[in-house]
Amino acid sequence: MRTEKDSMGSMVVPDDAYYGAQTQRAVENFPISGIYMPPAVIRALGIIKRSAAVVNADLKQLDDERKSVIIKAAEEVIDGNFDNQFLIDIFQTGSGTSSNMNTNEIIANRASELMGGTIGSREPVHPNDHVNMGQSSNDVIPTAIHIAAKIEIENELIPALEMLHRGLDEKAKAWDHIVKIGRTHLQDATPIRLGQEFSGYAAMIRSGIKRLELAKDQLEGLAQGGTAVGTGINTHVEFGARIAKEVSSYTGVVFSEAVNHYEAQATQDAAVLVSGVLKTVAVSFFKIANDIRWLGSGPRAGLGELILPPVQPGSSIMPGKVNPVICESLIQISAQVVGNDAAITLGGLGGVFELNLMLPLIAHNLLQSIEIMSNGAKMFNEKLLTGLEVDTQKCADYIEGSLAMCTSLAPVIGYDNAAAIAHDAYESGKTVRQIALEKKVLDEAQLNELLDPLSMTNPNK
Repeated sequence: MRTEKDSMGSMVVPDDAYYGAQTQRAVENFPISGIYMPPAVIRALGIIKRSAAVVNADLKQLDDERKSVIIKAAEEVIDGNFDNQFLIDIFQTGSGTSSNMNTNEIIANRASELMGGTIGSREPVHPNDHVNMGQSSNDVIPTAIHIAAKIEIENELIPALEMLHRGLDEKAKAWDHIVKIGRTHLQDATPIRLGQEFSGYAAMIRSGIKRLELAKDQLEGLAQGGTAVGTGINTHVEFGARIAKEVSSYTGVVFSEAVNHYEAQATQDAAVLVSGVLKTVAVSFFKIANDIRWLGSGPRAGLGELILPPVQPGSSIMPGKVNPVICESLIQISAQVVGNDAAITLGGLGGVFELNLMLPLIAHNLLQSIEIMSNGAKMFNEKLLTGLEVDTQKCADYIEGSLAMCTSLAPVIGYDNAAAIAHDAYESGKTVRQIALEKKVLDEAQLNELLDPLSMTNPNK
């Protein structure tokens, strides 16, 4: 163990720690959940510190030697080399100051080490004076949230949703000739093509992608440059704009300086908006997964129109049982995202005067939603959609036996007469076609034309 000093006095820190006294205080102060800052946010913090070193050197505020080692240390943070050094619980100071200082201390100690200094000495690279130069936790953490979320949405979530959309669209086209019974209120309705049903699923994901494309642009503006309360005290007037440009150049993702730093630091409205869109996509996930789960129920005592690929044994007691586990996983992901959105909404209410005080909570929930939705979309496409099959005979049998077949008769023989046929079919166990033929309500050719399931799926042609 080594002893370090900060503005509050001495603190004992593990010898192998790259963090310092302020991080150790936070580790001891917040033994809450064991949930740490998301890796994407840690990478974003490294990107901010790297960019700050570049900008401060360009502005003649930082010497070239310190710039060089800070950049190297920051890039090691970005690469994940120090993930095991970020040990502060999410439920910490609401501004995320502890996590900002955790980053500053790690980078300063590693940079000092690269210059031949001693870890913990705060020389020759100081965590506040050099690594945190021109910054405040109050603009760093909101900036990190925007950077992390936008990068993950662009590089992970949208590509995963595009893949899922392609999978659903392929099924819609491949199964467009298969007619099945429609269902409303869990009861038989008029026929629909399986391709039409899946085209709806594909359209839901396509709409979700479009909504995300619009929402992610709200994350473009960065709070960096506002420092403590948005006024930009203790930083160069060009710092915010230059940071945004440098971050954009380094990541390949477009960012700009916030139009209004007071809004950027006092609120998390953009995060709340993005979370709302994530929730909307999660609701789509839930509907698609739940429909497919029900359509594949059985195999002998359920609906059984779809045949889900078996991916693992379903029971520890019932041999041969296979469960819709991929659907169930996506449904649980959807529920978690909805819950995360509730927490983020409450976090958005944490904007008090010039600072939001629930930033770590928002960071955790927002990035978790993006991560599990990205992974869930990939899983659903790869483990379920690619191997999904149809029991065409069962689809045909359900249609022929459905009482909803009477619907196409109503305009010709009248609603009451059609209802009577449905009632007789139900009471007798016969089909609508059989009862209609027995009653001779129409000649057989006309009856067969009206009761053609395929024509019912496209009645205007």
